[in-house]
Amino acid sequence: MGEDIAGLIWLLGVLAALLSIPAQAGGSVALAMLSAPRDRRTPVQGSRLLWGAVIAVAGLSVLARIAWATHEERFYEELEPGLLMLAGMVGGSLLLLGLGPFVSWALTLPARLAVRLPRPLRLPARRLADHQPGTAGGVAMTMVATAVATAVMIVAAAQTAQDRSFSPPQAPYGALVVRVSSEQEAKAARAALREEIPSAPIVQSEGTVKGYLVYLHNDLSGMDPHIGDQALLGYLTGDPSTPYDEGTAVLVTSEDVGDTPLDIGYSLDTPSGETLRRTLPAIAVKPADPGRTDLFIPAKVLRDLGVGLAPNRLIIDPAFHRTSAAEQERLDHRLGVGMPSYVERGFEASTGWLFVFVPMILVALVGALVATGSVADSPRWRRVLLRVTGGSSVRLRSYAICRTWLATACGTALGVAAGTATGLLLAWPGTAENGYDPLPRVAFDTPWLPIAALVVGFPLLAAAFAALLPIGSRPPIESGHGRPTSRSA
Repeated sequence: MGEDIAGLIWLLGVLAALLSIPAQAGGSVALAMLSAPRDRRTPVQGSRLLWGAVIAVAGLSVLARIAWATHEERFYEELEPGLLMLAGMVGGSLLLLGLGPFVSWALTLPARLAVRLPRPLRLPARRLADHQPGTAGGVAMTMVATAVATAVMIVAAAQTAQDRSFSPPQAPYGALVVRVSSEQEAKAARAALREEIPSAPIVQSEGTVKGYLVYLHNDLSGMDPHIGDQALLGYLTGDPSTPYDEGTAVLVTSEDVGDTPLDIGYSLDTPSGETLRRTLPAIAVKPADPGRTDLFIPAKVLRDLGVGLAPNRLIIDPAFHRTSAAEQERLDHRLGVGMPSYVERGFEASTGWLFVFVPMILVALVGALVATGSVADSPRWRRVLLRVTGGSSVRLRSYAICRTWLATACGTALGVAAGTATGLLLAWPGTAENGYDPLPRVAFDTPWLPIAALVVGFPLLAAAFAALLPIGSRPPIESGHGRPTSRSA
């Protein structure tokens, strides 16, 4: 009973944490609107900025604590990395919540520097600072979305580097491999390969049958040997003319190891189960693919020792034929589920992060357009626009474009700064693994170029959308008697 209650409390805690993330993101927008003064003459309240700074520092502290807790390569429980990642996301949400009041403060900066801005930006800068409550909400939405997009990019880069480092190719690039477990399966697979790819020669790799084991000593103890004939050796090296000797093992590696004899231990299926040893002459050969290291043992050597062998792989060498996706699909249909095929196409990075990144960019764009669309021009500002633009639709559109660019730039700058800090700290729990033998972390390149493209390109994208939207009504044009009249755009 106690365990059930503890499990329920744990589940409720996880749900509360999950729900707190969007709630805090929405709270950032609400705080930005509540903190916005009614005009640029009214400063942002210092108390709200102070409380925002306290919340933001608390969020950063949570992120830093989670990063420190996961910076070591140690054993993690089954759900521990995921829960730590969730806690880090809550910390990132707190950071964005605390930045809510700073949106209004950021919108006042262009107005303070208006005299130093290019002429087309001066009026939009003053207008954004003059009418902030609606504007601040849209800009905060842009800030939150770009922060999430930036953090996702960084964490995805860290996870991709980790996966690439510890996902070595299973075969030479372009090779088709069909796994079999018996002579009967090998015969059926060979017939299917002949039907689908009749022109390519089939290379066969063998393995020890049940009851027979081969042990490799020294530095090669963790390596699965490739057992076969000259065709298999040519496939491993990428050169069919590689020297072949039925009594000589070959270490296929890019390293300069020299020709060193190979010590192997093997046990036969006998009542005594005695382990026997044999030293084989061995040579080192460089492969065509420098990223691979393979050990080749001629099948005749093991058969002469009494070790039983049976086919375990049938291979189409990419030097003779590159298997297409359509050919593999037809072959799998013939083979069924019992004999899986595999085509080595190199490491393929996950694109799942795009399912978060793209919607966030769309949300940020909506926020940018909402921010500038909420700047309803009062009669006073319409008269100002009339005086500045002369009622020209071209100048009005230029004003709308500059206003959108400026508001979006403010939100994007805050969002990218928060997202970069969050992403770099979340990269630690994002690459933690739950295993007894954790893999060491590898360095990764922070995607500074895409981040810079987001900072520069997204405000331009929002401005381009603003240029395509209808201008709406022109400012009222004063008649000869000083009465305003309206003209449609």
